[in-house]
Amino acid sequence: MTAQVTSEQLIFTLQSARQRTLELLEGLTAEQLVGPKLPILNPTIWEIGHVAWFYEFFILRREYGHQPLLDRGDALYDSIAVAHNTRWDLPVYPLGEMKDYMAAVQETLISRLEDGLASERDSYLYQFTAFHEDMHDEAFTWARQTLAYPTPVFRPDGAVTAQRLAVTGALDGDVHIPGGTFQLGSRPEDAFVFDNEKWAHDVEVAAFHMARAPVTCGQFAEFVEDGGYTTDAYWSEDGLAWRRDAGAEHPVYWMRDGTGGWRVRLFDQWRDLAPDTPVVHVNWHEANAWCSWAGRRLPSEAEWEFAATMRPDGAGGLTKADYPWGSDRFTPDRANMDGFSMGCAEVADYPAGENAWGCRQLIGNVWEWTADMFNPFDGFAPDDYKEYSEPLFGDTRVLRGGSWVTRSRYINAKYRNYFPPHRQDIFAGFRTCATN
Repeated sequence: MTAQVTSEQLIFTLQSARQRTLELLEGLTAEQLVGPKLPILNPTIWEIGHVAWFYEFFILRREYGHQPLLDRGDALYDSIAVAHNTRWDLPVYPLGEMKDYMAAVQETLISRLEDGLASERDSYLYQFTAFHEDMHDEAFTWARQTLAYPTPVFRPDGAVTAQRLAVTGALDGDVHIPGGTFQLGSRPEDAFVFDNEKWAHDVEVAAFHMARAPVTCGQFAEFVEDGGYTTDAYWSEDGLAWRRDAGAEHPVYWMRDGTGGWRVRLFDQWRDLAPDTPVVHVNWHEANAWCSWAGRRLPSEAEWEFAATMRPDGAGGLTKADYPWGSDRFTPDRANMDGFSMGCAEVADYPAGENAWGCRQLIGNVWEWTADMFNPFDGFAPDDYKEYSEPLFGDTRVLRGGSWVTRSRYINAKYRNYFPPHRQDIFAGFRTCATN
């Protein structure tokens, strides 16, 4: 079941997601809106049409019987039916017409909501489709990063913001996490659940030691300087194949600064490497190679969720919460999310978001690779968007926690993300555990 929310909240979510989409179109030329044909990206001019079509198809048409608003919408924007490598060559609608269509879909969605609490069905459908737009907004953001497009500008959207003093520096060392039996996944009574989180089931986690913070740029630079990309022993067979095919010698957006140091690109700007920020844009193979070099390992998905959700209950046991800091909702002093920072914070920042044992930034800053393949929990059944999870089972790796650009409204410590192990373009880093 999905908890009912007010129509006012649904409207705010729709408008906030759309504001971000439009901001990500700003500053791009007609040529940049199409972009080069790459297997890891979509043409932005096609993708914005897909986002608007998704709302129309899943809510207005399939749920409420509306007639299509576009003559060619299904033939152009259905991501399941339209092959990826054809999307650059489709006769898509021009930007002006597409913006009109986006506005018409949103106005129609809003007009059918009545004041007060929305129905449970509308609460689910409106949130899921808006979260889908949020996810594409993160993809638009990493596309701008991949292609070195201009730095976007994200304006306040009416969400709560907090004035705070940033904490800087490193955060070294491990914490001991006691382990035990806990329920991995989400429960039917949770406010909003994605299909791959269903349902909570008992898992036994042995005690383990986890790093207080993600691996930093400075720590990863030591690996690079020590021959990490040229020492085959650190790499799995698949990792070696990727490294050789990619010609990788260091993280994808790093370059030498001419004095023996490193510079890192963020969008269209090169900056000096910030040693105490988490390394980002590293893939699963690179994370595992670093672990082999350092004598560490990635956490399992269950270990990660245990660390991010379990807390002492005051009676000698443990209880599960929605976030590392407890069950209170996200506030901007607890995690670096929503994109307004325009980059990663240093790993010592956001002490208000620590878990019960002293791990910081489990939520926000960078997505964190885990050791596990993305697979269904027992009894999995897809929700309305049947292709949301199922086609990716068995071929992708689980990431947890969200990044600096992920929207906080749909992330909690049970959310499961998933990408192929070779993907470097996403805002992903990693946290490690001791091997014993």
